[in-house]
Amino acid sequence: MATMVTAPSNSLMVLGTSSGAGKSLMTTAICRILFRQGESPLPFKGQNMSNNAWVDINSGEMAYSQAIQAWAAGLEPICSMNPILLKPKGDCTSEVIHLGKSVGIAKAHTYYKEWFKPGWKTIKKGLKELKETYNQGRFVLEGAGSPVEVNLMHRDLTNMRLANFLKANCLLVADIERGGVFAQIIGTLSLLSEEERNSIKGLLINRFRGDITLFDEGRLWLEQKTGIPVIGVLPWIQEIFPPEDSLDLLERKGKKNNAELEIAVIKLPLLSNFSDLDPLEAEPSVQLNWIEPGEPLGQPAAVIIPGSKQTIKDLEQLNKSGLGNQIKDFAKKGGHIFGICGGMQMLGNSLEDPLGLEIPKGKNPQKHYSGLNLLPLSTVFDQKKALVNREVFGCWPKSTPLKGFELHHGNSKVIHGHEEEVQPIAEDPTLGWFLKDQSQIKIAGTYLHGIFENSQWRRSWLNQIRKQKGFQNLPENEPHYRVKREALINLLADIFEEHVDLSPLLKHE
Repeated sequence: MATMVTAPSNSLMVLGTSSGAGKSLMTTAICRILFRQGESPLPFKGQNMSNNAWVDINSGEMAYSQAIQAWAAGLEPICSMNPILLKPKGDCTSEVIHLGKSVGIAKAHTYYKEWFKPGWKTIKKGLKELKETYNQGRFVLEGAGSPVEVNLMHRDLTNMRLANFLKANCLLVADIERGGVFAQIIGTLSLLSEEERNSIKGLLINRFRGDITLFDEGRLWLEQKTGIPVIGVLPWIQEIFPPEDSLDLLERKGKKNNAELEIAVIKLPLLSNFSDLDPLEAEPSVQLNWIEPGEPLGQPAAVIIPGSKQTIKDLEQLNKSGLGNQIKDFAKKGGHIFGICGGMQMLGNSLEDPLGLEIPKGKNPQKHYSGLNLLPLSTVFDQKKALVNREVFGCWPKSTPLKGFELHHGNSKVIHGHEEEVQPIAEDPTLGWFLKDQSQIKIAGTYLHGIFENSQWRRSWLNQIRKQKGFQNLPENEPHYRVKREALINLLADIFEEHVDLSPLLKHE
């Protein structure tokens, strides 16, 4: 029998009646509140499925949502906070990351048969590592999806199995915006065992629009029906917070009244690391417009092609849909284009996949693919993945320190004979390039995820575009985006504290 991992105080767990109920944000808020109270909260999500990743100080991959929770807890993100990360590849397979390292490719229909035992072992190892590093910490656990998927409950790695293992006090979050909130809660509780129901110490209603007192009667009914206190009703939060997966990008379509620049972001089918765009979302003068293949590009001030989990597949979709030609036409007209990681690879002339990492050999024997031919680069995909935090000095569009991380398989280089056409954007010439132009530089790309978090760099890039459009320059002496992120986390915690009473969750039994 496995040895119980214990913490000095009761572990907490945030469960949801469904995916997207708000578990990640609630966990983030709880971490910040406990941190404010002098505790050492330890965020932990046993298994996460997301292509929005972060690279920790030990060069390991983890979900970005757990990185945010670590910052909320006043900690440096480390992979033991998210011991299993599944990165969907778009063909019913996922790359499996265990404690930061890639350990294989899993097929959906055989995942639990092949990966359940090693997965549970990895989760326990992550707990043990965190406990040994922070021996006075309280685990703040986040569940995944619904805890009562009856066909999966017996092999669910990261909901009630983990709650039972740590004897955690659980909070059940329901999203009233989706409708059917009473059925969500009653249905979920009815499918739990008696022991599991007894671990639910509080209910939380999320995303309530309007006068919260209008839910008083519903609150009373739920408490009488379930015997569990409704510890809070949270209003709809208008501030922008990072979503957990790309489906949540659908919630980012609100218009800014004072936006001066519209930037088109290509919403790739296998989009990854879209949190790279959060700092631009937070710019009052910028309106991001997410464009899917098949939709018209329009007439934006600039185009950004973000990262991709499967660059070649997404490139083929761009070309098949005609969006690739629209991007090329935009470039010919002098449009500003910036590619991040896979997006930069697409801007190049050629992509080679000799090992079938992007397109499995059995499905397509082709090894050479044409890019958008907007930067004279060639990319070759190889087995080794670049995973490293970087601090470098940028030299374009202005000289400024840069922080970020690399997370990619492909290696790109300037095509021989074209060295005079492009220049590196940073002191490390492998991190990205910009296309030289006698009048203005309009096409560039980088492998540095998080580059827009560097506020001086971001504002300098925006000011190039603003100058072309006839707008005044924005101040470039802005603090790093982490200052804004801290303010957002504090705001979230403030709202949470105003509307939620955590005391039922914190009681010792």
